[in-house]
Amino acid sequence: MNRERVFPVIQVGNVLLSSEILTERFCCDLDKCQGQCCVEGDAGAPVTLDEVAEIENALDEVWSDLSASAQTVIDKQGVAYTDSEGDLVTSIVAGKDCVFTCYQQGICLCALEKAYRVGKTRFCKPISCALYPIREKTLSNGMVALNYNRWKVCAEAVKKGKELNIPLYQFLKQPLVRRFGEQWYEELEKTVQHLP
Repeated sequence: MNRERVFPVIQVGNVLLSSEILTERFCCDLDKCQGQCCVEGDAGAPVTLDEVAEIENALDEVWSDLSASAQTVIDKQGVAYTDSEGDLVTSIVAGKDCVFTCYQQGICLCALEKAYRVGKTRFCKPISCALYPIREKTLSNGMVALNYNRWKVCAEAVKKGKELNIPLYQFLKQPLVRRFGEQWYEELEKTVQHLP
C-alpha cells in the first residue's frame, strides 16, 4: 500500500507551516544544480498583480539580459499569464524556461535578481521564487499554508544543507522576513526552540 507521508503542522501567527520546513536541511548549490528551478517545470513562477507591476517597471533594466526568444514572448503576451490552474505566473519560453532566465558561465540566473543586486532596480524577484522550495497557498479561512516542495533538481541543495546542517527555514530567513516580517520570523524562531 502506498501512503502519503503526513507531517505535523506548526502555526506561527496566521501561517501554518509543515514541520519539514523546520527539520529538513537545505542550501542551494548553484555550481551543482546550475539554476534548474528557473528552467524545469511546465509553468512560470506564481506572481501577484503588484509583482507584475514591479516587473514591468524593471523591464527596461533587464531587457538586454533576456534571450531573443524571451523578448518575443514578452512582446506577445506580457511578463505574466494565467496558467491552466488559473494562477498568474511569469511567462515562459518554449513551455519551460522563465522569460527572466539569463546565463552566466553556464549557470542559469534570474535577470531581475541580477539587476537588483547591482542596484539597477528596487525589485528583486517574485516572492514565490525567493521562497522556493517553500510553496505558499492561501486557505479559504484566510490563513496561509507553507509547504516544502521536494523536487529532484534540488537534490544537491538537500545534500549541501545536510553537510552544513542548515535547516530550510534558516536558509530562507531573508525571503521569509520579506514576506512575513521580522517580528513573525522571531516568533518562528521562538516556536522552534520550544518544539520537542
